[in-house]
Amino acid sequence: MEMSLRIAWGVFVLLAVATVVAWIIWRLLKNSTDPAALLFRWVMSAVILGGGFYFIKWMMGPNPAAQEQIAAVLAGAVIGLIFAILWLPAIIEKVSETIGTLFTGGSEPPPPEPFYSPAIAMRKQGKFREATYEVQQQLARFPNDVTGQMMMAEIQATDLNDLPAAQLTIERLCHQSGHSAPQIANAFNALADWHLKALNPDAARITLEKIIARLPGTEQALLAEQRISHLASKEALQAAHEHRPIELRAGIKDIGLMKDPPKVLRAELSPVEEAAELVNKLELHPTDNDAREKLAMIYAEHYQRLDLALDQLEQLVSAPKQSGKEVARWLNVMADLQLKLGADYDTIRATLQRVIDLFPELAAAQLAQQRIELLRLELKGKEKSQVVKLGSYEKDIGLKNPPRA
Repeated sequence: MEMSLRIAWGVFVLLAVATVVAWIIWRLLKNSTDPAALLFRWVMSAVILGGGFYFIKWMMGPNPAAQEQIAAVLAGAVIGLIFAILWLPAIIEKVSETIGTLFTGGSEPPPPEPFYSPAIAMRKQGKFREATYEVQQQLARFPNDVTGQMMMAEIQATDLNDLPAAQLTIERLCHQSGHSAPQIANAFNALADWHLKALNPDAARITLEKIIARLPGTEQALLAEQRISHLASKEALQAAHEHRPIELRAGIKDIGLMKDPPKVLRAELSPVEEAAELVNKLELHPTDNDAREKLAMIYAEHYQRLDLALDQLEQLVSAPKQSGKEVARWLNVMADLQLKLGADYDTIRATLQRVIDLFPELAAAQLAQQRIELLRLELKGKEKSQVVKLGSYEKDIGLKNPPRA
């Protein structure tokens, strides 16, 4: 019984070792660039090693003489030389490959990527349907690729004039998981551009509102709100596309013969009228940064009302998701107006200090620090030249308090 267990254990160990050796051989053959050459080296090595072992054993004999021992040593040297010739190139190649991977990143193939060059070439040739087929083939392998889906939507919208199909492509892209907020916003903005090109500002507005709904509280949503506030009407878009001739009013005859020719100025809105328009616009679009900044400048420059101007700029500064660069610029505008309209040193310095406290990593913070150091000189220069003209404008519509953002 004990003998049977020993035999069984020996057979098990032998099979286990054979299995491990076979797996190692299979892995080496699979990863080898030339499996046939590797297999040939193994077979030749086994034949040379086995034949050389029996040859040396036969040479040595039971009582080998000195000449037989020398012959056996020489035979071993010849066998070693044959092994070197057989395996040295493979060893050198492997060592060189290992060292080369430190510089090349290894021999692993790069991850597969979509290939859109044929589609781009067909599109340049005017073969738009064929280009969509090429894009579809790539999207079948990479269904979530943003570049391919945007290319497909652009061909549908601009080349095939199939805006509903382009909208469906964009909607499908934006409902896929894994896409970033900028990618989603870029897709919807492109769709809005195509709607505007088709003279449909209402559809463009609905598309931009989807950015606000999908990405609430983000910078992309804020930019979408800004764009909505500046959308042109359908009539304005039609006029731009129709290229209507511009009617010019009759000029002054013989103006070149006059001794003192009158100044011909372009009709412009007065500051009061412009302020009224801006107030009305902010009632409809409270997040319009451009309109609010223009209104602040009118309050400061025309009405000399620093308090109202600072109130508008403060709303811009405190609005959420504003870029640091813009906030720093608005704070500097506030400091400019305070300096121009007679604020004291401490007030202006506190405004510039806000730039340093809020954005210490931006270059604007260094500029604000430099300006603080020269602030007293600026104030001293203003004391001699600054003249503030005050007036009463209680009835002007421009001083109407617009809605806050």
